[in-house]
Amino acid sequence: MNLDLNGKTAIVCGATQGIGLASAVELALLGANVTLVARNEEKLRSAVDTLDTSAGQLHRYVVADFSDTENVKEAIENYLRLCPEVHILVNNTGGPSGGPIVEAESDQFLKTFQMHLINNQFLVQSVLPSMKKEGFGRIVNIISTSVKQPIAGLGVSNTIRGAVASWAKTLSLEIAQFGITVNNVLPGYTETARLYSVLEMRAESQNKTAKEVGRELAASIPIRRFTKPEETAAAVAFLCSPAAASINGVNLPVDGGRTESL
Repeated sequence: MNLDLNGKTAIVCGATQGIGLASAVELALLGANVTLVARNEEKLRSAVDTLDTSAGQLHRYVVADFSDTENVKEAIENYLRLCPEVHILVNNTGGPSGGPIVEAESDQFLKTFQMHLINNQFLVQSVLPSMKKEGFGRIVNIISTSVKQPIAGLGVSNTIRGAVASWAKTLSLEIAQFGITVNNVLPGYTETARLYSVLEMRAESQNKTAKEVGRELAASIPIRRFTKPEETAAAVAFLCSPAAASINGVNLPVDGGRTESL
């Protein structure tokens, strides 16, 4: 099985913690040069230092705030002027605030659409020329199992995640002819800061402790535990490898079997 990413360059967004950082770590272990993108420069510096360099990899970082699309555009354009060769793009952005959809304000939808879909679109358009030239491209979007099964209390997130999945499927049909695949990884309940904020939110609404809510959620998962970020990252890294060349346009849940749909 060819998992070798030596000589390949990856851009990983939201890469200072959680699934983003874990994905960067796995890609580096496969030999890729990894560029981390996030808004906190201090955390970016620390994260870069954790990446494997045993194969002579050169890792970089870009400071960009995904709540400000113009800032993302400027930062990525500046980076690509210096480092135009990109083979892998991992789109990963923090989830929006929770709450029932009937209580959501219209600006919440617009802001989340901008952060997730519009930023993804710009990033893809920016790296596509390099991927076409190389005849190799991997675009992996970290979304959510809500693409297959809406999650209660995450109305805005459910809506926008579904839009991103449809965008990705359309994209996968258009650019596969150039040796570029587009796939979505759908994390379930994963041990990240985002999960613990959801537990706190649910605990408050249910008059329970976060530990109680956590135990109940874990019990609803067939493997009876939350997924670790590195387990999700392993799926991301495989989809980015040469071995996954014919896997295109899929939504891959990494959720311990909790999603009940096929």
